[in-house]
Amino acid sequence: MIMTMEYVDILDETEVLSKMIVQSEVMHRYEQAHRQLYSDENATQLIRSFAAMKDQHEEVERFGTYHPDYSRIMREVRSVKREMDMHPYVAELKLRERELQRFLDDISELIAESVSEQVIVPREDGLYDNHLCTTGNCGTGQSCSCSAS
Repeated sequence: MIMTMEYVDILDETEVLSKMIVQSEVMHRYEQAHRQLYSDENATQLIRSFAAMKDQHEEVERFGTYHPDYSRIMREVRSVKREMDMHPYVAELKLRERELQRFLDDISELIAESVSEQVIVPREDGLYDNHLCTTGNCGTGQSCSCSAS
């Protein structure tokens, strides 16, 4: 690929945009929630417990219901996950992660629309936010009869 001045300009603008994203309020809230979660010993212990149970779950999952501990492990995994998810710092981080993802999705959509309104932008929530798609099935493997396909 030959580097042109236009390409260099795009890279410069990309760098400016990425700095703006890193300095945004949404990113600051995410980073604060991340620091808060991982500085709390109780929360990190819950995460470690869940990771250990997840490893056991994956081992049991290989054999399915034929594994002698299948039911017990499945109950314990759900219980440990519920306990971890109910911790306020874990819930806050998940909320901030979704907020950051929506923010990045919105930016991607704005960039795509500045190129062409026909560009379909996949979003983290699995929906395609495009003015042309009327069914919401674009790119999902389901039948789609909208004018975007």
